[in-house]
Amino acid sequence: MNGSKKLFETRELLLWLKVKIKVNLEHQVVNLAQPLAILAEPGLLGASIEPTTDLHQAPTINSMNEDLHNEIEAINSIYGDNSLVGTSEDNVYILQIPERDASLRIEFPPTYPTIPPAILGSQSSGEKTRKGEAAHVVTVFRDVLGRLFRPGEVCLFDVIEEVSNTLAETSESLVDHNQQNTESTFDAEPEDEGQRPGDQALYNPPPWTLSDVVVELKSVFIARCAPVSSPDEAKRYLQHLLDSDKKVRSATHNITAWRIKGENGVTYQDCDDDGETAAGGRVLHLMQLMDLWNVMVVVTRWYGGHQLGPKRFSIINTVARDAFVKGGLVKEESSTKKKGKH
Repeated sequence: MNGSKKLFETRELLLWLKVKIKVNLEHQVVNLAQPLAILAEPGLLGASIEPTTDLHQAPTINSMNEDLHNEIEAINSIYGDNSLVGTSEDNVYILQIPERDASLRIEFPPTYPTIPPAILGSQSSGEKTRKGEAAHVVTVFRDVLGRLFRPGEVCLFDVIEEVSNTLAETSESLVDHNQQNTESTFDAEPEDEGQRPGDQALYNPPPWTLSDVVVELKSVFIARCAPVSSPDEAKRYLQHLLDSDKKVRSATHNITAWRIKGENGVTYQDCDDDGETAAGGRVLHLMQLMDLWNVMVVVTRWYGGHQLGPKRFSIINTVARDAFVKGGLVKEESSTKKKGKH
């Protein structure tokens, strides 16, 4: 009878040890010395077994970079809860700009702060946000980050403070500028909504040709192209688009590329990933293969919460090509071409 009792207790102990080791493996905390030591303790088989570790306890080693973890806690303590929060996307966080109705998508590499974070673009902008302000915030943030980042040193607090000061100065200058324009044009004819004084070139919307919309795992892609004759014109067209279209302004990425032949045979080629790494270069390469000149293209993507992997590049090039075809820039056999103007 005593032998059967000890055999039962031995099996019970081994079962508990098996569960404990399994849980520790799931938590990536493996300590085989402790359970082996328990087996060696004399008289244990006759004693009751009371695990000292909660089987549902959270992992003791956080997979997050410790420096980043501490910085997130500091930012949320200084600027308020949820100022910097994670997303379903690995290493991607949403930063709410203090005292601004705008937020940014930021990707922190696993080796941060050895490598700087990447500003993927604007996440959202509120109803009271002025046209173009979200894009301006992204530009300012990238510029400040580039100036202040030092390898091995966390930098987000310093960047946020510098960005806040810069945006405050910009807002004050804009208010003074608007007041001066209001006084000087008080008796002039009223301007159309959305127009800003001083830039006649932006009064007429660019002649965009739109591609078909492509939706993949809730991510939405659309491209638009327009003829351009100079890099300055291409930049004005892009700024007009961001200023006048809130949906485009709040998109995750606005990938741009253009190829221009100027006077005396001077050529200009440029592209911008806007956070979608290598996407701008791929679109520019597509334009080179198609031998397109004096045209620009903007591919807009709204992230749907699911990573697409390399497939996203194929979709980006597909909608870009579709815009070129619909714009009459490419001879496409068979189907008739339909233009969508915006």
